[in-house]
Amino acid sequence: MTAPLIEFRKVARLYGSGEAEVRALNGVDLAIRRGEFVAIMGPSGSGKSTAMNIIGCLDRPTGGQYLFDGTPVEDLSADSRALLRRHYLGFVFQGFNLLARTSALENVELPLIYKGMPRAQRVEKARAALAKVGLEGREGHHPSQLSGGQQQRVAIARALASDPMVILADEPTGNLDTQRSHEIMGLLQQLNRDEGITIVMVTHEADIAAHARRLVVFTDGRILRDEPTGGGPA
Repeated sequence: MTAPLIEFRKVARLYGSGEAEVRALNGVDLAIRRGEFVAIMGPSGSGKSTAMNIIGCLDRPTGGQYLFDGTPVEDLSADSRALLRRHYLGFVFQGFNLLARTSALENVELPLIYKGMPRAQRVEKARAALAKVGLEGREGHHPSQLSGGQQQRVAIARALASDPMVILADEPTGNLDTQRSHEIMGLLQQLNRDEGITIVMVTHEADIAAHARRLVVFTDGRILRDEPTGGGPA
């Protein structure tokens, strides 16, 4: 069996000290393999967001070890962690985080600019990413001209444009109605199934988590349950 793509070994994350110490993660073991679609749930303060931030190299453990594709991330410099985020991870947020005065195409191009990609190549990749999420023909539309579901599709296309190994989705349906939420989840399932992209998603909603193949539930900085959902892509 191949090594996990994402692995926590007794990962701890402490904030503050003394009486003000908060133990956000308390010796967590977690392994996520290539091609998995994992939903992470838990109440506020359970550690799920801290775990997501560590996976995304936005935070670092204060104990234990985080390995990405077998590489100990804590041994990497800040610049190397930034490169890992840029080349291997795609992020999708609840609030879409699109630039209001910028077209859909230009929003999707943005991470490719940071990678130093030539303009003609990044336009081609951005158009292809928008087509994958069903927005072909909407390249010139600004966020104000798009529905909430379409804006989230632009955000997913932006994450896809860099050809990530992993998409990290933080409450990706939190600002959407039920119909649009299920459309977005169907899209994430399709990308997981057809593109083989590993997806790790934080959600508060059990019906949204059911679209994943696996559910990890956090409580008090530990994993309470780790089990198949019985759902996920066919």
